[in-house]
Amino acid sequence: MRAARATHGAALHPFSVEDPADMFAPLLKKLFGSKNEREVKRMLKTVQLVNAFEEQMVALSDDQLRAKTAEFKARIAKGETLDKLLPEAFAVAREAGKRVMGMRHFDVQLVGGMTLHEGKIAEMRTGEGKTLVATLGVYLNALSGKGVHVVTVNDYLARRDANWMRPLYEFLGLTVGVVTPFQPPEEKRAAYAADITYGTNNEFGFDYLRDNMAFSMDEKFQRELNFAVIDEVDSILIDEARTPLIISGQAEDSSKLYMEINKLIPQLELHVEEVEGQVTKAGHYTVDEKTRQVELNEAGHQFIEEMLTRVGLLAEGESLYSAHNLGLLTHVYAGLRAHKLFNRNIEYIVQDGQVVLVDEHTGRTMPGRRLSEGLHQAIEAKEGLNIQAESQTLASTTFQNYFRLYTKLSGMTGTADTEAFEFHQIYGLEVMVIPPNKPLARKDYNDLVFLTAEEKYAAIVADIKESMAAGRPVLVGTATIETSEHMSELLVKEGIEHKVLNAKFHEKEAEIIAQAGRPGALTIATNMAGRGTDILLGGNWEVEVASLENPTPEQIAQIKADWQKRHQQVLESGGLQVIASERHESRRIDNQLRGRAGRQGDAGSSRFYLSLEDSLMRIFASDRVKNFMKALGMQPGEAIEHRMVTNAIEKAQRKVEGRNFDIRKQLLEFDDVNNEQRKVIYHMRNTLLAADNIGETIADFRQDVLNATVSAHIPPQSLPEQWDVAGLEASIESDFGVKLPIQQWLDEDDHLYEETLREKLMTELMAAYNEKEDQAGAEALRSFEKQIVLRVLDDLWKDHLSTMDHLRHGIHLRGYAQKNPKQEYKRESFTLFSELLDSIKRDSIRVLSHVQVRREDPEAEEQRLRQEAEALAARMQFEHAEAPGLDQPEALGEEVDVALATAAAPVRNEQKLGRNELCYCGSGKKYKHCHGQIQ
Repeated sequence: MRAARATHGAALHPFSVEDPADMFAPLLKKLFGSKNEREVKRMLKTVQLVNAFEEQMVALSDDQLRAKTAEFKARIAKGETLDKLLPEAFAVAREAGKRVMGMRHFDVQLVGGMTLHEGKIAEMRTGEGKTLVATLGVYLNALSGKGVHVVTVNDYLARRDANWMRPLYEFLGLTVGVVTPFQPPEEKRAAYAADITYGTNNEFGFDYLRDNMAFSMDEKFQRELNFAVIDEVDSILIDEARTPLIISGQAEDSSKLYMEINKLIPQLELHVEEVEGQVTKAGHYTVDEKTRQVELNEAGHQFIEEMLTRVGLLAEGESLYSAHNLGLLTHVYAGLRAHKLFNRNIEYIVQDGQVVLVDEHTGRTMPGRRLSEGLHQAIEAKEGLNIQAESQTLASTTFQNYFRLYTKLSGMTGTADTEAFEFHQIYGLEVMVIPPNKPLARKDYNDLVFLTAEEKYAAIVADIKESMAAGRPVLVGTATIETSEHMSELLVKEGIEHKVLNAKFHEKEAEIIAQAGRPGALTIATNMAGRGTDILLGGNWEVEVASLENPTPEQIAQIKADWQKRHQQVLESGGLQVIASERHESRRIDNQLRGRAGRQGDAGSSRFYLSLEDSLMRIFASDRVKNFMKALGMQPGEAIEHRMVTNAIEKAQRKVEGRNFDIRKQLLEFDDVNNEQRKVIYHMRNTLLAADNIGETIADFRQDVLNATVSAHIPPQSLPEQWDVAGLEASIESDFGVKLPIQQWLDEDDHLYEETLREKLMTELMAAYNEKEDQAGAEALRSFEKQIVLRVLDDLWKDHLSTMDHLRHGIHLRGYAQKNPKQEYKRESFTLFSELLDSIKRDSIRVLSHVQVRREDPEAEEQRLRQEAEALAARMQFEHAEAPGLDQPEALGEEVDVALATAAAPVRNEQKLGRNELCYCGSGKKYKHCHGQIQ
């Protein structure tokens, strides 16, 4: 191996002053133990109660043990709590595990089960049996009959875990279901009706949104959200929490526009203001790698406007910042970001003529997931692929707000402690570190830092050769597909046999992971691809057996014997060696990679190889570490191994983690506003669906619309001379479809004042509507009313979501006017939502008043609506949309260049216009008939 220069921080820093609190903290911890230790100690007392039942459970027959489930349900029905049932129920689950699975829950696994039941996160090391632990909390909570959801990171794990644990649950008399994409509706409905339902976070979230787009209660899938156990909870609630779930429909085709702009972007040149004192050639745009932000400068704006004018996309003399050109500006920025921030084989791959995104946290591809705001189409144009139509949001939510709908939430992972603060602040979840069943034997070596990437890769190859020569299996972790392929090329040149596990080969994932623990096996894995599958030392003998057709007992015995020899050989050679080619932005992801080695007390080791050319080092830690290395007189080929370097790297990681936390927190704060509106609309929708007769609701709508109409034309406490009677007559005819001689009434009756006029109007309107009911039939009209209100509500809610999107993307501009963007967003969105509720009432009444309902219409209308809904479903796209990343300033609430900010300017003007004033867009229409309309 290359020489490693080791130095010691103590020699450089001989003096230090400790904070008195830091001095006494170890003493207090020694006297009272940490909070985690006290919680574990409390739970161990309950473990003793569970163990006390063991002898009794062993004595039961299978039928008697199974009958315990019915007994527990009866006791719950009489008022007994789950907490009181816990010791006996856990003892039943443990005994069933022994009989059905041949696995007995360890005492620490019982502690894990209690942690889940109490609605906390159980942090358990790799190989400690998280899947088996989940059965305890799941069984106990399923006894309530309200359903339990087990949430996994992908469909493969959902099916695998459900099939693996199904015999145990069914032995205990519980039903198990799995929800997957494209599942037939009846099958999915049955899965949700089961006691225990497995599925992915995406599928549960999308089904929640689909349920709130249903046209009848029979079409809904989910029941009340009761208890969820989230496997790999950090991945789901932290890593994916920046990205909202969106169901969208296709909007107008802009493919030609994307292609034209795509031709212009390569003509733009990068502008670098200053590098080590030397000014470079001026360009059109700048890229900030640290914040992943790209923006046009003044020269760039002028250049792109000239080019757009030349190709006929922009009128002569017009500015990109004119209100009606903001969409064009958004397209330009989408193209710029596609070319300069999104790289093939890093952020996405091209597969079967489609742009497929790559999950930066797991290295897995995400088929069907698309970037929003035209960015995905811009990448398709860049790659010369068919451009799919843009989408319009039909429904959306965030994982934070979806999972907070559950009555009780819990989770499991191998790495949660570093994010304990966020779990507690956002979800109210505590993290419990569960003691391992066996002590950790893995050695985690200090990082080795090289000057260049070339030297780093050479050292990695040397380490691989050394480990393989000793008969050790090696896992090389990379952060990107590009790095994994580069690593593979180096190994091919060296003639070293290896397997590559990245987003491109995920179909082979289980097969590769199963044999990654064989002596001398070498596996390259992108990030945490293969997570959820243990690497067994010596390989996986069960996979070998499964590959045989009708294996004989002799063959199975021989396979087990061969595996035992390999297992022992790997243990003696030092276990699995994990080599990381770079640090991830998050310490937690690094810990996950380390956790692949040393499962269940096995031997193993891990080492991170870094260079100053790595992304994280270059962007965040480069200067400080580089100066330190120069001070030491580092030579090419040498590596540094020093605590100061590790501290600098961890500081950089904490900086990135803090920024990402801010993004997630900001997303949640904005979505909390949307969420309150979402709850109101979904509650209104569910009430409509559940009601057989919404006649009273329609009557309330009619009264509210009439009051608003009268108030608009007859100001309160006004004289009759101030009344706009002609306008009132026109509005009544427009909204209610009835022509009433209001002026004639006033001329004939001197005692007809505002209140008496309202009463007379309502009497006339009710008479007209009752006449319509007599013609159509009460039953037909009631059914028709429900369908119309649902249709109006859905259409207006869809448009409201679009308006809220525009508002959100431009709200940060209020900061320049010394206004708080969040407060402005809340205020504006409240106004928009009030207008939405008024519009739902007015439009529903308008449609119902004008339409002619025939007696045979309702069923036909319902069938037509259902057919339209099915056609819409066929066009729907389910997006786990692009996160509001560091390049989107509204996510961080930080300062931003005006040029970039204007790209996402809001549809609503900052100046509050009156409804009858001319619209700001220059159309010549009144504001209420133009941009003042929600619909």
